[in-house]
Amino acid sequence: MPDPLASSAVIQATEPEQAVAEVRRAYDTLCAEVGKVVVGQSGVVEQLLMAMFCRGHALVVGVPGLAKTLLISTIARSVSLGFSRVQFTPDLMPSDITGTEVIEEDKTTGVRELRFVKGPIFANVILADEINRTPPKTQAALLEAMQEHQVTVSGVQHRLPQPFFVLATQNPIEQEGTYPLPEAQLDRFMFNIKIGYPTENEEVEIIKRTTSASEARASAVLTAADVARVQELVREAPVAEHVIRYALRLVRATRIKEEPGPGETRPKMVSDYLAWGAGPRASQNLILAAKAKAVLSGSFHVTADHIRAIAHPVLRHRIITNFNAEADGVTTDDVIDALLEETPVEGLSAGDRRKMDSVMR
Repeated sequence: MPDPLASSAVIQATEPEQAVAEVRRAYDTLCAEVGKVVVGQSGVVEQLLMAMFCRGHALVVGVPGLAKTLLISTIARSVSLGFSRVQFTPDLMPSDITGTEVIEEDKTTGVRELRFVKGPIFANVILADEINRTPPKTQAALLEAMQEHQVTVSGVQHRLPQPFFVLATQNPIEQEGTYPLPEAQLDRFMFNIKIGYPTENEEVEIIKRTTSASEARASAVLTAADVARVQELVREAPVAEHVIRYALRLVRATRIKEEPGPGETRPKMVSDYLAWGAGPRASQNLILAAKAKAVLSGSFHVTADHIRAIAHPVLRHRIITNFNAEADGVTTDDVIDALLEETPVEGLSAGDRRKMDSVMR
């Protein structure tokens, strides 16, 4: 396991604006290092890093062979954090993840006592590979770790190393012998990241790299202290009231069980195709992710454009479509597209704005 403090900190500025500029330079370097190993997928890299800098977790969904495991392990190496991979299988038990107690005998005194042997979850970055292939009992072993950053064995709480992130992968095609994650556990993932096929030129480069004798490795760019400093910067980034209310309008518009409030609009596609809307974690994560997006873009101020840029990975696993959507081939991403297109940033529809202008005249 790499030493998180093996190299000196990169983010050293105390003023927020200067620190953001250092984060931007470090982010560019980090992406270049990851690019030595993984071809393309720049959007996925950005979203994974945003989740880490928000102290969140991410679910990466994609077909086999798209370098999901390689990408996550490379990012862990690039930020000098301990990495642990758990292959989820139907026979995996909770103790295989969290650890277990064993009887240990002192050979000099003959005294026996229980000693806790830590499981693979005691690392900074946990790759939960094919998380939907293990039964709910084992999936639930991650819940306490993801939420409280600890595990409890025989009534004793064991704190996990910091920083701590769970990055899980899932195959969207093969569903036989799988156990879909319940909504409560899906909601604990900050992002649902879709990873797609590479372009033709990217696949040519992949073939060249993987069929040659040379092997590229990414160097460490950030330390654990740097990651902690970026996490602080993300939390410190100011957000204007109208941006918060815009994020809230997006989330509240999905809650079809409730009547729209004064000034709130609900796109027809939302009413027609959603069975259930997003909860409060969606609003919180929209703002946090927008802050991280702003910081990685080199800005210390969050705008509505940052909200729009991260709406899909934050919302797509928090809204549930109905039978009509399945029959018409409508996905959650389609609903989010309509939501972004028809929800006004400033809180007024085009018609309301014209009425307001006529009154002001």
